[in-house]
Amino acid sequence: MKASGAQRESEGVVVPPMGVDENAPGGKGPHFGHVGEGDTREGMAGQTGPSDPGRREPGDKVGYLQRRLWAAAKRSPGRRFHALLDRICRRDVLEEAWKRVRANRGAAGVDRETLADEEAYGAERMLDELQASLRAGKYRPAPVRRQTIPKAGGGVRGLGIPTVRDRVAQQAAKVVLEPIFEADFRPSSYGYRPQRSATEALERVRRGFIRGYAWVVEFDIRSYFDSIDHERMLRLVEQRLSGRRVVKLVRQWLRAGVLEGGQTRETVTGTLQGGVISPLLANIYLLDLTDAGQRGCGRVGALRGRLGGAGPQPTEAEAAVEAMRSILTELGLELHADKTREVDLREDREGFDFLGCHFQARVSGRLLERGIRRYYLHRCPSQRSMKRLRQRVHDLIGRDRNGVKDVRVLIRDINPVLIGWGNYFRTGNAASKFISIDRYVSDSATSLPRERQGRSLRPAQARQWTADWFHEQGRHRLRGTICYPEVGNHA
Repeated sequence: MKASGAQRESEGVVVPPMGVDENAPGGKGPHFGHVGEGDTREGMAGQTGPSDPGRREPGDKVGYLQRRLWAAAKRSPGRRFHALLDRICRRDVLEEAWKRVRANRGAAGVDRETLADEEAYGAERMLDELQASLRAGKYRPAPVRRQTIPKAGGGVRGLGIPTVRDRVAQQAAKVVLEPIFEADFRPSSYGYRPQRSATEALERVRRGFIRGYAWVVEFDIRSYFDSIDHERMLRLVEQRLSGRRVVKLVRQWLRAGVLEGGQTRETVTGTLQGGVISPLLANIYLLDLTDAGQRGCGRVGALRGRLGGAGPQPTEAEAAVEAMRSILTELGLELHADKTREVDLREDREGFDFLGCHFQARVSGRLLERGIRRYYLHRCPSQRSMKRLRQRVHDLIGRDRNGVKDVRVLIRDINPVLIGWGNYFRTGNAASKFISIDRYVSDSATSLPRERQGRSLRPAQARQWTADWFHEQGRHRLRGTICYPEVGNHA
């Protein structure tokens, strides 16, 4: 019998229903990579046609353009596209780009011009000027403004914030270029791609375990976004694009420079996270890696600078590490030694964290009662995800909120956090974790009125502050929201 056990679909772990562009509260960022194989969906098209973020209406000209580009690229894998700048400069494409940039919000760049400033200036006027500069070849991107944010595991991550106009230009280019490269990305790829979700990525992990892939290898590329070689990147882009003006645009964005501490420095390698075009470029760069990896070591995938490999035997896991190390050296990248390890999932020996979830093999209790010892892959919120949510709850209803007299104000603040976190984890084996969080929230909410009342608190008042009472006041309850992936995907 395989180490994983041949479980039925209904007995296995269930996984979260949604992937979002922003990190789910308390969860690992739901930006996904290539995990396993066997998916029949192909790129933006899924099974019927290309899909940009959000369903397109039948009469949508931008969606029609994307479908045509994807279909042409899929039919001719070696085709190089030309005259794409005309499509980037199309008015409907620029208007769609502005709509998406405005929906994503974001901070100002080096010019300190916010979205509100551009709207006050006049969106139509701004798009006219951008269109004219792109067509005339006079467009020059400004340096990006560097900002750092703390990482969940310690340290900081550098972000590069382009100006609003540069974000619109990058988004217009992405609208046109993404369908072409989507045709080349593997069906098992999830990172930074439209209509790909955490549910699909995590469900693939479970299915791999069912099929006997009981060894997992976690890879981490050291400073991936900062280490991308510009010349190699441009050569990869040119494999699909023959128009020099579009390639020039990509080169300009890569080498726009960074403003930090009042000083502008040149960027000779890497692409800072934060740019609209950066995720697409990162996927293009890793396409070469995953293609070589699949040939050399079975199931290999990538996730935001992290890689993953799986196999039924430990020798395959070891081979995956060596193959990846060799391939990364050719790409000018290197593995992070402290974050690269082999995990043995057989018979509850080890577990691992992925996308904010902890995976561990568990014996099926129902089958064990019938004398059958079979393992399934249990998935629940990781300890780090639980800790981050508790800290967030503490920040929202801690002692510094002691002046709030109406508990419904606290409930209004905390509900969006609980709903978002619950939606991300609700299709896993999270029932006990949800009960634990419900209890923690109720205890934290109860402590505030008790501290405020002090010695004047009457016993009858204290007894009414139960979990049910807070629920009656409108607090979102996690308990009872668990559902299976098929339900979660359509909820």
